[in-house]
Amino acid sequence: MAEPALKPPLTRAEFLAWERNQPLKHEFWRGEVFAMTVARQAHVMVAGNVFALLKSYLRNKPCRAYMADMQLEVLAADAAFYPDVFVSCDPADLTAERVLRHPRVVIEVLSDSTAAYDRGIKFAACREIPSLDEYVLIDPDQRTVEIFRRTDSGDWLLATHDGARGLILPSLGFEAGLDAVFEDLDTLAPAPAAQRPAGSEARSDVSENT
Repeated sequence: MAEPALKPPLTRAEFLAWERNQPLKHEFWRGEVFAMTVARQAHVMVAGNVFALLKSYLRNKPCRAYMADMQLEVLAADAAFYPDVFVSCDPADLTAERVLRHPRVVIEVLSDSTAAYDRGIKFAACREIPSLDEYVLIDPDQRTVEIFRRTDSGDWLLATHDGARGLILPSLGFEAGLDAVFEDLDTLAPAPAAQRPAGSEARSDVSENT
């Protein structure tokens, strides 16, 4: 993730109004705006696998799975993101047009350029969401799943045993094995590190476009 642009910071409300009319997606953290670039195919495939599994499982249940075109606003952290996949069971979210605020699960698919961001700023912000029970990081290159769960005391613990088995989400009563999460990845050739596109870069033109 690149350094934020040295421009006058936006408020979250200004960002949401501005970003609604932009051709590209952006994320927001405490006045800083980051443009998102196109993901490589392995990233898209894993996110698609996870979304499809959750969508099928949640059919006729009071929860819904969303992909990256829906925006997550984190009021307590002054942030707004586009998670790769997330699930909400909140009635207000289920009727929202575009911006959701009460996820139960957030899932991010890692890339070389976004791993530190997803583990750092984004995870720290998401921990401020009262409704969030599980935060998941999936690495398509290492074929690993890391599941962080909120405890009754409010701490977050890494569920190493469950992650070794697959995508296990007790908050939803959902389980999927590693083979299902990484389905069809064996058909792809690994991308050289130097050719992997950045997952998000700071915009230098934010002020001019507001």
